[in-house]
Amino acid sequence: MAWHDADSWLTLAFAPHPGTLALALLVVIALPILLHAYIYRRRAPDSFPTFLLVGPSGAGKTSLLTLLSHGAPSATHTSSTPTAASLTLPITTTPASSRYRSNNDPSADRARKFRLLDTPGHGKLRHYALSSLTKTSPGGALKGIIFVLDAAALGEDAGAAETGEYLHDVLLLLQKRHTGNKTSKGPAAIPVLVAANKMDLFTALPQSLVKLRLEKAVEEVRKTRGRALKDSGIELSAGDGEEEEREGLADGYEGTFGFKMLEDSDIEVKVAGGSVKGDKGEGADVQEWWGWVAEQL
Repeated sequence: MAWHDADSWLTLAFAPHPGTLALALLVVIALPILLHAYIYRRRAPDSFPTFLLVGPSGAGKTSLLTLLSHGAPSATHTSSTPTAASLTLPITTTPASSRYRSNNDPSADRARKFRLLDTPGHGKLRHYALSSLTKTSPGGALKGIIFVLDAAALGEDAGAAETGEYLHDVLLLLQKRHTGNKTSKGPAAIPVLVAANKMDLFTALPQSLVKLRLEKAVEEVRKTRGRALKDSGIELSAGDGEEEEREGLADGYEGTFGFKMLEDSDIEVKVAGGSVKGDKGEGADVQEWWGWVAEQL
């Protein structure tokens, strides 16, 4: 029997037979469903977006972690190792990716979940945080950095110097991550939230002054390190492998440092005040921080 005969299997397969049409319809409907189920199940259960919690020791990072994970801050001690927690946005806060999703969409619940990684703030242990900026996060894509500071300590010279130095190092690493990229597309942006904690204290700087004080502190670090580099008298030739070490924060800009100088490196810095423990038992004030996290999800 030739392939073109009326009774051949090839002719029957392409003929408008009810059985053939039913089979084609079944494939068209079932294939997307099966592919979706297969891809969804293959995703790692812990591959949620990650936020890095950094800042000087005593700023309230671990208290913030316990507040967001347990609903209330607990007594903490100085951290010596990183601590991670899986969190979910409050029901009153909607992630940016779910603004147009139906409440019945099963993926909406997953979009509210994220991972928060708390890192030690002591000067000798900050490598945990800084190294996380140069490698892929084990729990998923790094979506943002929450830099927690003590708004009361920032008003003192010692507190401002320590905070400014740490923030300078974080921003410089983010800048190098952008300028050192070898592809045309560039790395995904990692925004920074400066969470000014302890705003309930009488000695805390107002939110507007926190930003100015931080920019001034970072500028002092820029000047000090810039002078040290010039005084060293090191002249590096192109391609000697040490060019990266010469890069300074917001190089090429004249005048006093400001966070807007970092926009060319795709670094967005937002300063928002709040309080983890609250004043006189009135409760925590972290809603603006929750809102920033939701904007990144």
